[in-house]
Amino acid sequence: MHAFPQHEALHRIFRDNPGLFSHAFKMLNIDFPISCEVAVVDTDLTEITPIERRCDTVMLLKTPWGAKHVIIGESQMRPDDDKIAAWAYYLSYAHIKFECPVVLLVICQDEATAKWAREPKRIGLAGHPCLIVYPIVLGPDNVPQITDPAEACTDVVLAMFSALTHARSPKVNAILEALDVALNTVDTDTAQYIAEQTEIGLGAGLARQTWRRLMTMQNYRFKSEFAEILRSEGEARGEAKSVLRILKRRGIPVTKSVQERILGCTDLALLETWLDRSLEVTTAEELFD
Repeated sequence: MHAFPQHEALHRIFRDNPGLFSHAFKMLNIDFPISCEVAVVDTDLTEITPIERRCDTVMLLKTPWGAKHVIIGESQMRPDDDKIAAWAYYLSYAHIKFECPVVLLVICQDEATAKWAREPKRIGLAGHPCLIVYPIVLGPDNVPQITDPAEACTDVVLAMFSALTHARSPKVNAILEALDVALNTVDTDTAQYIAEQTEIGLGAGLARQTWRRLMTMQNYRFKSEFAEILRSEGEARGEAKSVLRILKRRGIPVTKSVQERILGCTDLALLETWLDRSLEVTTAEELFD
């Protein structure tokens, strides 16, 4: 089972299932050209080596008549005004590089973050902004809650996205139960992919516990998979705590965002790299260089 952080699972679903873009724009009543060709492009938008500018997902779409569009997909877990400059850079750089219209799609799991992301981000003078970043935002307030198993069976990927978007909703258990039923309508490989991405995208909390319970009941396909992820998660948690413990013993300050990034990582190889670096770095942020 491949392990991806919760943050990555939210945008990875679009990269792995480009057809979800059309569903997203349809839900928002936004006209978007029909695409016949979709390609994942390099997410590294670095222009000057010392400045890292890496967005989450970049997709290049082409219409049957040859027109191009770029969609930049970003997962956002909380309001963060530091993202305004990064988003402005992503949009302008992609517009120059690909010479076509660029759309910024932001995916959120809570309404407060979605509301913040949806507000126009003005750059320039207060009364005369020179640039306005105006993302398209998907969140709990505009993504449907698919609680009907019959509806979930008609589009399992959309049902998965509904579950991830509403991970903190009171109705998340009903959404997960509908998705659980829908898994029986797809092939085993697809079902396993959806099961693991849902597991990771839900993040820590009661919703993940509910999903694990449902998946262990699917013992003919997923029981061993989810036993393995539980073991791996335990190992990753131990490695992450070791990284933080070493930084603390060395007197290196650790911000909340750095701590969350370390504890949220489930990639054992990456955690081992961070563990080695924690013995030498002078700041916690250097772990990620």
